[in-house]
Amino acid sequence: MLPEITPLILTFNEAPNIKRTLERLTWAKTIVVIDSFSTDETLDILYSYPQVQVFQRKFDSFATQCNYGLTKITSEWVLSLDADYVLTDELIEEIQALKSEADINCYSVRFNYCVFGKPLRGTLLPPRKVLYRREKATYQDDGHAHRVCVTGNSKMLLAHIHHDDRKPLSRWLWAQDRYMTIEIKKLLETPVSELSLGDRIRKQKILAPFIILVYCLILKGGILDGWRGWYYAFQRMLAEILLSIRMIEYKDLNAIE
Repeated sequence: MLPEITPLILTFNEAPNIKRTLERLTWAKTIVVIDSFSTDETLDILYSYPQVQVFQRKFDSFATQCNYGLTKITSEWVLSLDADYVLTDELIEEIQALKSEADINCYSVRFNYCVFGKPLRGTLLPPRKVLYRREKATYQDDGHAHRVCVTGNSKMLLAHIHHDDRKPLSRWLWAQDRYMTIEIKKLLETPVSELSLGDRIRKQKILAPFIILVYCLILKGGILDGWRGWYYAFQRMLAEILLSIRMIEYKDLNAIE
């Protein structure tokens, strides 16, 4: 299937990550990148790979960026990646061995979260649909994130993708603050009956940060990863604290108005 697959990547100032991602995609004839007008060295890195096609579009949401990207792809299959996703050798070999099945339109993959290049034992990242038939797919926004909806049957691949984000902490904090503002809108506007148990806990504001800390360290085994496990647990706890602060701020401001 490899000759029929086009990787699709979104970028915005991904110079610390994008080269590692592209180095694992040398098998692709074409790589489509939708860039949101990066101001760092991202474009220089992208243009150094002859199979990369760069299209620039002002960012409005992840889903619309991805749907725009699908219009630039002509191959039957799409491999949807973030700019900090690194394919493992095992996953490349597994995809290479795939034979197209008429009743399968999508393949999902599990993730290993990395801290400074080293995979952790367990993370909060759920499996994601990453390989799918282009004509069967469309993207929808889901809180601060996005998801691809693919009609038809799907399968789970055995190998993993490494999520290895090496951007500085200041950039991570900036992104998380933006994400949490969007997450609040989702949590407050979605009926409680339609929220997951995790999102219902997040709405309580106080418990979620501490639950996440214990979940990452104990239930996911992060404490066995040493300082990297603590780093990830503190990072996820901080994200939930930002959400709680923003939620309190949002409700108090609305009450004053």
